Amino acid sequence: MVPLKDENPITITPYVTYALIVLNIAVFIFQLTLSPAALEGFFHLFAVVPRELTASIEGIPIGQPVPEPLTLFTSQFLHAGFLHIGFNMLFLWIFGNNIEEELGHFKFLFFYLVCGALAALTQWFFASGSAIPSLGASGAIAGVMGAYIFKFPQVRIVTLVPLGFFFFTLRVPAIYFLGFWFVQQAFNGLATLEAPVNVGMEQGGVAYWAHAGGFVFGAILASLLGLFSTRSQLPE
Repeated sequence: MVPLKDENPITITPYVTYALIVLNIAVFIFQLTLSPAALEGFFHLFAVVPRELTASIEGIPIGQPVPEPLTLFTSQFLHAGFLHIGFNMLFLWIFGNNIEEELGHFKFLFFYLVCGALAALTQWFFASGSAIPSLGASGAIAGVMGAYIFKFPQVRIVTLVPLGFFFFTLRVPAIYFLGFWFVQQAFNGLATLEAPVNVGMEQGGVAYWAHAGGFVFGAILASLLGLFSTRSQLPE
């Protein structure tokens, strides 16, 4: 299922959401100019490499010009392909503006970046010895979604649903759309614990634990920042 829009109008211009989208796209365009070898080095430098983050925490020098803890933030602006950045920016476009309106511009930026860092740490916790770079805005956006599901559970999400060769749209309440998404990420994350390697890390696939962790931390951090007491929920 692919979300197309939410029926949740805003009254502000979500400058931070727009800026994050533009910055992510700009970095991705820069990535496209790099050779495969240069791109690999770029990812290794600015993405989270769990094994190197573990060494950094243990006080072992890793010889990188970018401090490994800083990659918890820089990695949020890197993407592995067109679908990766396309879906991430679509979700940020749909869900980010409402949370920005509720929190305010500066608080939303803080919320977004911290959620991304906590999501990356969640993935690191389950694959601390991996040498494969972990990157993408998915964890931060999952945090936005974790806040959204509790603030706007009944808001309808216009969703594109494939059925064989045909497509149709449904208006799905956020609590079901985002709830299903979270359960899927958590289930897949649990499945990786039984696998010989961690999906999303050793195989270069999806970092399910970052998604699930970002979602949970997003709900918690949003509550601490007063999201659920700032404005009443929109009517269904």
